[in-house]
Amino acid sequence: MTTAPEATPTIVLVGHGMVGQRFLEALAERGLTATHRVVVLCEEPRPAYDRVRLTSYFSGRTPEDLSMTDMRFIEDHGIELHVGDPAESIDREAREVTARSGLVVGYDLLVLATGSSPFVPPVPGKDARGCFVYRTIEDLLAIEEYAKNATTGAVVGGGLLGLEAAGALDGLGLTTHIVEFAPRLMPVQVDDGGGSALLRTIESMGLTVHTGTGTQEIVTGDDGAVTGMKLSDGSELATDLVVFSAGVRPRDRLARDCGLTVGERGGIAVDEQCRTVADPHVFAIGECALAADGRVYGLVAPGYEQAQTAAATIAADETDRLTFTGADLSTKLKLLGVDVASFGDAHGTTADCLDVVYSDSRAGLYKKLVIGSDGTLLGGILVGDAEAYGTLRAFTGSVPPVPPESLVLPAGAGAPAPLGPSALPDEAVVCSCHNVTKGTVRGAVTEHGCATVPEVKKCTKAGTGCGSCVKVLGQLVTAELEASGVEVDKGLCGCFPQTREELYEIVLALRVASHRDLLDRYGREDARGGDGCEVCKPAVGSIIASLAPVIGASGYVLEGEQAALQDTNDHFLANLQKNGSYSVVPRIPGGEIAPEKLIVIGEIARDFGLYTKITGGQRIDMFGARVEQLPVIWARLVDAGFESGHAYGKSLRTVKSCVGQTWCRYGVQDSVRMAIDLELRYRGLRSPHKLKSAVSGCARECAEARSKDFGVIATSHGWNLYVGGNGGATPRHADLLAQDLSDAELVRLVDRFLMFYIRTADRLERTSTWLERIPGGLDHVRDVVVHDSLGICDELEARMRAHVSHYRDEWAETVDDPEKLARFVSFVNAPDTPDPVVGFVPERDQMKPDLPLLDIGRRPAQSEETALEGSAQR
Repeated sequence: MTTAPEATPTIVLVGHGMVGQRFLEALAERGLTATHRVVVLCEEPRPAYDRVRLTSYFSGRTPEDLSMTDMRFIEDHGIELHVGDPAESIDREAREVTARSGLVVGYDLLVLATGSSPFVPPVPGKDARGCFVYRTIEDLLAIEEYAKNATTGAVVGGGLLGLEAAGALDGLGLTTHIVEFAPRLMPVQVDDGGGSALLRTIESMGLTVHTGTGTQEIVTGDDGAVTGMKLSDGSELATDLVVFSAGVRPRDRLARDCGLTVGERGGIAVDEQCRTVADPHVFAIGECALAADGRVYGLVAPGYEQAQTAAATIAADETDRLTFTGADLSTKLKLLGVDVASFGDAHGTTADCLDVVYSDSRAGLYKKLVIGSDGTLLGGILVGDAEAYGTLRAFTGSVPPVPPESLVLPAGAGAPAPLGPSALPDEAVVCSCHNVTKGTVRGAVTEHGCATVPEVKKCTKAGTGCGSCVKVLGQLVTAELEASGVEVDKGLCGCFPQTREELYEIVLALRVASHRDLLDRYGREDARGGDGCEVCKPAVGSIIASLAPVIGASGYVLEGEQAALQDTNDHFLANLQKNGSYSVVPRIPGGEIAPEKLIVIGEIARDFGLYTKITGGQRIDMFGARVEQLPVIWARLVDAGFESGHAYGKSLRTVKSCVGQTWCRYGVQDSVRMAIDLELRYRGLRSPHKLKSAVSGCARECAEARSKDFGVIATSHGWNLYVGGNGGATPRHADLLAQDLSDAELVRLVDRFLMFYIRTADRLERTSTWLERIPGGLDHVRDVVVHDSLGICDELEARMRAHVSHYRDEWAETVDDPEKLARFVSFVNAPDTPDPVVGFVPERDQMKPDLPLLDIGRRPAQSEETALEGSAQR
């Protein structure tokens, strides 16, 4: 079948990846879809999807979740999308493209967006069964299927995609190796210091890294399947599965075959308008293009710029003449759970530049800024904590208004840098994916009437790429609205105009004991009489629970209306897992447990077929319980003297400890006893976010107390109390609040600190964020908590005493209440029927969720179980 150019000019797009989709959007924005026929030839069996977040597929995201293609957009703009039908040849003289199906499409303009293909080193055995690449959803499906019968996997390549692939193999339960020829991981993005920090963190996760060595041969067995690898250092590595992720090469075969100019090392040569140098009717964008500066760009942000440039050129828009002469290679990613970012001249190649470096090998932190001789910020590298990436990247090319060292020191280790939206120049690029400046964002607010981040996203596309700039966007929008005299709505949600702190004071002062009463009396006018929303219900439920003894409410979260306010985890007093099962985490105060109790946990895990894991919080998690099994398991635990560990709640989780002076020759205080006392005192305390603590018996800090919300370190004279620490996605060292405290002084200050935090923090705000946000910061908190500057300490202590005296174990409360037990079923109209989706497969003498990638969320076909149809609910 042949379709030739008609009176309406035809644009043919070959390739429909992220850059191809952005090109279509740019055509639509410029009105070209209304004046041109647009035909898309897509090789993959699905439209454009988010390849940047490809690995999230292994975390349960479906192809639909990853899709970047709104089919209504395709239909509304009359775009002819041919999925699974790639271009096979181009006839430039006839201006025709032939697809694999035999379809021949004539074009006036042709845009090649064919992307890149994985580079597979030419080593013997590279095509053996068990060898894969890591590029598409189909690649991931093949890896997942093969991994079911494998125990060990190896990734060839330690770059961005290689580490993503390693994370996927590790997530599939394989013992994972990473083989990188360069002397460090991510050699393009980070330097030796950053590579060392990354290496330590990844190896601490149980992955094995081989740097400075290459792959010489893939070893196979008699059946032709992979059994191992031979490395260039002479060693051998046993593995069942190999993933090649050693870089990419431009897919330029179509261009070569039709005589277009390609680079010596690949890539379709284009000019500054992304038009091929050999044919003015053909454009090339994305990873297949060799840009005018002689580089092939493998990041999505430069590809988006090229897509916009090509669309502007096709539109002949004289008011918006775009050129592409090069791009910023700044990147921010989370690899294996580790934040890694680089920007600007990260490796310090500029003459006479200087490095400002902060490194904490124990915490896995590495921060380096490259500063020019005139004080200009030239670039930097961030490993382990990339929170400041958006701001730092925006300052690149200018002289920051603060000393460089204050930009890399973590909060709590030096004076915080007074950087914010107002300090950025208007020309600073805040969104590198779509090249959006601060001035553009300000214009969206002042000129286009945008008042929220979603509105700014829609207006400017900022924040719709990798998402690393969203926090800065929020700061800019708020600052611009306030500067314009607009009152910024800081209400908790669409139901309440008050902040969480204000609602806390209302509940306390007026003894409001129900969400409905609070909403009807103090909610927004249009929300009164309603049910509230997913934001305010758990937030108000938490406030009422934390004040329950004071206001006369029930502290039991499944009592009456409280049950309807809880999130999924609190609703079942257990953590929901990815396959619909739950985890059971009994409290083990201070990490101390008697052999008899260990045996009970082992017997329960054995009898119910649960997966057991010792956690970083010094307790034992049991995974895989069905919802109807929870009360039975709790009953056995309660009978053995256990209680809920509150792993499901925004409350105290654990108080870790080292063995202290009882056993350790370096210990100076009994850290285990103190940890147990603190955990039993604050157990069940509902708060704006989860709380973690630790007690170290000496300055060697084995319990990692300074990474906790409140941490205690022993001294020869007593205890030092640290607050506001965080060891999660945004690490922060805790600040010293008070030192050389007695046992009684320590408990009193912790009481005050926790209750002041619960009273004044925002919803879902960790103590680390709260400490930096609250006016006056640590000094103000110290004045209030230690010196009683507000005269409220007696009140704070009284509330904590009320909590301690009214504490009741939620598991025991539930087991003893037949009415509450009725909720623990998979289907309300078939209470004796277990959820058929919850399944498991064996792994390493235990079990793991059976979660086929393409069956996520899909229930198997029912036969006689028609009773589950219609009203079946979890």
